[in-house]
Amino acid sequence: MHVRTTTRLLAAVVTALALGVSSAPFTPAVAAPTTRLAAPGDDEEGGTPALRDQLDAASKGWIGAKAALERSTKRQQELDGQLKTIEAELVVQTGKVGEIAGAAYRTGRLGPMSALLNSSSPGGFMDRASALETVAAREDQELRKMIDTRDQATRTRAAVSREITEQRKQVATMGKRKDQAERALAVAAADKPTPASTDSGSSDGTSSSNAKGSPRNSDGSWPSESCSVNDPTPANGCITPRTLNALQQAKAAGFTRYVSCHRPSGSGEHPKGRACDFAAQKNGFGGVASGGDRTYGNNLAAYFIRNADRLGVLYVIWFKRIWLPSSGWKSYSGGNGDPSSDHTNHVHLSMI
Repeated sequence: MHVRTTTRLLAAVVTALALGVSSAPFTPAVAAPTTRLAAPGDDEEGGTPALRDQLDAASKGWIGAKAALERSTKRQQELDGQLKTIEAELVVQTGKVGEIAGAAYRTGRLGPMSALLNSSSPGGFMDRASALETVAAREDQELRKMIDTRDQATRTRAAVSREITEQRKQVATMGKRKDQAERALAVAAADKPTPASTDSGSSDGTSSSNAKGSPRNSDGSWPSESCSVNDPTPANGCITPRTLNALQQAKAAGFTRYVSCHRPSGSGEHPKGRACDFAAQKNGFGGVASGGDRTYGNNLAAYFIRNADRLGVLYVIWFKRIWLPSSGWKSYSGGNGDPSSDHTNHVHLSMI
């Protein structure tokens, strides 16, 4: 067991004896996250509040821009389909108007007054007048339809152009947000170099399970949620409905080891009910995970990444790396050298 962890456990036992509750057995499976070490300026997860704010803003901005890009792309596809239909109608209508104009040119069509004067009887006069009115109405209708369709095509082409401009804007925003997150991580690494690690193994895992997605708005964006439902983990507080769904889906996929979500203090999403820590070991938060425990953490992280878009994942931290929706896996460490801030004993999940 890690030396610091051992020291903390001994201190907890001594405190319990002093309080006269030595008869209560120690249960590692429900060890509270508050036993973790944090350096001055850092929260219990490691890393500064400023870094967390930068990562939150960057990831939320990237996810928002991605959703806007998807909406715009969908609208463009719909407009492209409408434009094809309109242009096909315009070809037909232009042809009809052309036929009318061609016939008038070939026959040297008489004016309305000449046609009426050539009638041989009052009845013929009325017949010709009715026929002329009908022909004029049909010609006028075809001409107006062609003009309206042409105008509609022009408006639709302009709408397509606006959507393309919107897509370029969102792609640029995604690029800026990606740079923002990566710059924040680079600055944090420069300010607090990551201690040398004795474990250089991969934190990649496998997952084939598809989670049940959380509800979205009609336009595909994520609705705002507050810390409004009870936290079912031993942390005992509140979490958001999206966080609860992610927790339930992970459990249904077989990830049933100790979890702690709400935290009343600190930076990041824990106090907001938008984060959970999933222990890699069966007995709760211990030392550096290895063997099957390491594999469990790898697979759990992979599960959240695979289902990030369905669940509304903001980012995942595991084994000195952070997964961002904009950038994939990047180096990350609290810099304290303990399993909690380095996230080598638990998978941290942050939600939108």
